[in-house]
Order: sequence, then structure tokens, then C-alpha cells
Amino acid sequence: MTAKRSAGILLFRRAGAKAAGANRAAGTVPVSAAQVLLGHMGGPFWARKDERAWSIPKGEYEPDEAPEAAARREFQEELGLPPPPGDLLPLGSVQQTGGKVVTVWALAGDLDPRQVTPGTFEMEWPRGSGRLQTFPEIDRVAWLDLAQARTKIVAKQEIFLDRLEERLRG
Repeated sequence: MTAKRSAGILLFRRAGAKAAGANRAAGTVPVSAAQVLLGHMGGPFWARKDERAWSIPKGEYEPDEAPEAAARREFQEELGLPPPPGDLLPLGSVQQTGGKVVTVWALAGDLDPRQVTPGTFEMEWPRGSGRLQTFPEIDRVAWLDLAQARTKIVAKQEIFLDRLEERLRG
């Protein structure tokens, strides 16, 4: 059986960057001033968790879809906003604990978290009740500096923060 695959975009900016699409080249963002946009996973399992409950906006794709195209599509599906224009910087792939292979690109840009309109999913809740409920895929998003992001992001995705930091150091 082929492992599930997921693709996403790690949006980053200079701390204090103005919303409305300020797009910067990767080399112009000082590491000490870098912030990343992460989403807190939605649904009842994550509702009371904060540490290790945030993720890069991403989602699954089929073998016939290009991973980069899937990353852009999933960004829009998860956040309700298109990714800002700009070149995607490859950050590679990692296999998560459940076996899913996640591929991520970094993108210099900005967006206002208040404008996010997350996608939703349905699941039976409470489990065994027979009732389907709708939950947001991401219940909130925030700009976090790299140190703060390391305490919030799902453990297996932390490598993407390391790789972004390496790229920013040049």
C-alpha cells in the first residue's frame, strides 16, 4: 500500500510586516525577525491542546496531482485565501508518525489572519453517537516567531522550521 501524501506551504514574513501582500525574497528576512503562519488544528481532539497542536496549512493529494499544485490548492482550501504570489522554496519532505509523507514549500509573503475562512470537515461526534458534526479544519491561525512556533507545531513538522531557518541564514 502506498503511503498517503500531503503537501503544504509554510508562509513566512519579517516581524511587523504589513498585511496586504508584502512579499519579500527569502534572503531579505533576518532570521531573528522571521515569523511563520501556522494553523491550530480544528475538531474536538485538538480543542484543549496548544503545544504540538499547530500545523503548516497542508492537505492530501492524489498521485496524479503535482505536489506543488496540491500545496497551493490546500493552502486555499484550509485558509479560504489564495497563497500570496511568489516563488515557492522547497523545504523537502518528512514522514509523519502515522506514515503520511508531508512535502512543504516556504513562501515569503503576508496575510491578515482575521481574513481566514477555514475549510470544514464532518465527523461523528461524540464518537459512537451516530451524530455528524461539522468542524473547522483549522480553528485559528497566528503569526509566530520561530522559537514560539517550535513549541506549538506538530513535532514531526518542526524539521521544516529548521530548514526554513537554514534557508534564511543563506
